[in-house]
Amino acid sequence: MPLARSLSVTSLSGLEEWDEEFDLEDAVLFEIAWEVANKVGGIYTVIQTKARLTAEEWGENYFLVGPYVESNVRTQVELIEPTNPALKSTIDKMNRSGCKVYFGRWLIEGSPYVILIDVGFTAWSLDRWKSELWENCAIGVPWFDREANDAVLFGFLTAWLLGEVRAQCEEPPHILAHFHEWLAGLGLVLCRQRQLPVATIFTTHATLLGRYLCAGNVDFYNNLAEFNVDKEAGDRQIYHRYCLERAAARCAHVFTTVSQITAIEAEHLLKRKPDIVTPNGLNVKKFSAMHEFQNLHAQSKNRIQEFIRGHFYGHLDFNLDKCLFLFIAGRYEFSNKGADIFLEALARLNYLLRVNHSDVTVIAFFIMPARTNNFNVETLKGQAVRKQLWDTAQTVKERFGKKLYESLLVGQLPDVSKMLDKEDFTIMKRAIFATQRQCQPPICTHNMLEDSSDPILNCIRRIGLFNSSADRVKIIFHPEFLSSTSPLLPMDYEEFVRGCHLGVFPSYYEPWGYTPAECTVMGIPSISTNLSGFGCFMEEHIADPSAYGIYILDRRYRGVDESCNQLTSFLFQFCKQSRRQRIIQRNRTERLSDLLDWRYLGRYYISARHMALAKAYPDAFSYEPHEPNSASGFRYPRPASVPPSPALSRHSSPHHSEAEDNDDEDERYDEDLEAEKDRMNIRQPTMLEKGSSCTSD
Repeated sequence: MPLARSLSVTSLSGLEEWDEEFDLEDAVLFEIAWEVANKVGGIYTVIQTKARLTAEEWGENYFLVGPYVESNVRTQVELIEPTNPALKSTIDKMNRSGCKVYFGRWLIEGSPYVILIDVGFTAWSLDRWKSELWENCAIGVPWFDREANDAVLFGFLTAWLLGEVRAQCEEPPHILAHFHEWLAGLGLVLCRQRQLPVATIFTTHATLLGRYLCAGNVDFYNNLAEFNVDKEAGDRQIYHRYCLERAAARCAHVFTTVSQITAIEAEHLLKRKPDIVTPNGLNVKKFSAMHEFQNLHAQSKNRIQEFIRGHFYGHLDFNLDKCLFLFIAGRYEFSNKGADIFLEALARLNYLLRVNHSDVTVIAFFIMPARTNNFNVETLKGQAVRKQLWDTAQTVKERFGKKLYESLLVGQLPDVSKMLDKEDFTIMKRAIFATQRQCQPPICTHNMLEDSSDPILNCIRRIGLFNSSADRVKIIFHPEFLSSTSPLLPMDYEEFVRGCHLGVFPSYYEPWGYTPAECTVMGIPSISTNLSGFGCFMEEHIADPSAYGIYILDRRYRGVDESCNQLTSFLFQFCKQSRRQRIIQRNRTERLSDLLDWRYLGRYYISARHMALAKAYPDAFSYEPHEPNSASGFRYPRPASVPPSPALSRHSSPHHSEAEDNDDEDERYDEDLEAEKDRMNIRQPTMLEKGSSCTSD
């Protein structure tokens, strides 16, 4: 089926309004993924955040199916007995036949039912099932690929589960099975090969071959039609995985991807055009702090500043109030995630800030997990020195306060020269001497196991950004996921993002991009690219994305050097913004959060499910999408009030006087009026709850 415009994210209002909803009383939905209650990557976030909306739609007939991982089950799942008689009989029969299948509730929003299968317990069947896979589908899986072996076990077990559920029902329901990614895709292939009466959906969040090709520094998007996909998969020793993925895409009743850019990729690499694009959303209420998000930004920023005071002790020769925090986060894929171009742009930004004598200091965080053996001793020492200085200051303050109190009690003004004695000065001098440092502040917060071959560290060595006093750009590489229990930077990811000023995600390969989406719903501006699903989505729906704090980098039609110059320009213009301009921009960014709410984007998954049911059970369901007129949909206009960037305002120089700053403060700007204008430019669907705008303090 062609990818019709009515099913495209080009027009959010383009989907059919459901005058008569499908009767789901006699339908059961199984959503199958390797990341159900098992965090590996972004698919976990998709399933976890979408569960509440799906559970509201399907009620007791919604079941998530995933692998049993004991460490995750202990903290995330409440094991219970199945309430559905047919499902209870199915699980009991499978357990008697040599499987281990568990049932429970996943302790997340919506509390959906989960069926967890212990794939390791049935490893004794692996060779037999591999032989069956080869005989029936001509797909061979090598013995050494553990991940593919798990996919085989998981696929056969899920197909067994679905077939058994239907067999145990006296009046079999209409079963809909939604499979995510190639790891779960074999179950779909087996359902079709065995001709089970099950409606199937396959969603690819990123193609296997696309990820491998992009990591190999090829001109991927301009040569999609030229690749010999079988040869490329074979050369990378992933041909068996590619076959599983392609078979699932070809066999599914409905095939979906998460963005238009991935739809183009899937059409060329998997040889099927997606039936519908299903963008990824978020539970915006989880991130929304109503009118307090600006205050939360300030609180989180203060915590990051405390870390900076310790990390740069002895070299704290810059003004923290004029310090901007930038960050990049995600899977450690140096080129795919754009860390290479970000580092090069930081080197160029450093030059621009220095030659323009800017008083702004940029600190760029790289939050990308890598192999380490422990925290860096120098980094831990910095936090210890900071704490010691704080304790010293508190001790002297208490002694000073006591003397001041006693002087006022006797009715005398204190003699300031006698308020601090020699012991106080000795304590303070010792504290100052303790901050002396002979080496530069460390770049990496941990001891890397492969320091000499690490891509980020090698690139930093090449561009020469070593956190020296002369540099206006500093770099901190944190090769570990953030945690509120860390002794170094005790903040969780959400809190850290709130405290930063700008997220930078110049990815070359990013099918969707949850990191900039999370920035948006927290009111933090971000840089994305026109090769990411998120970037394309925002470019389609906002007339001037940069005015709303969404900077779109062109990596599709420009060379690497041109893209790097454009990124440098974005960063430099951001550094020239006044504090008030940044506050206005954050307000605008946060107002876009409704666009990313599952209650809005979830309608695409609803449409995919209805389409699959109609294809598999044409006698019971029908689905007729209509073609909208060209006027449907919407685009946020460019705000008419204060320009967000000095490039568009009367301040064009990187440094201007305090008087000009005061004039800037007097410019007319009504946040509530502008927010109301923006709300009028979006046609609210029935399932979208009205959001509230945030105002500047």
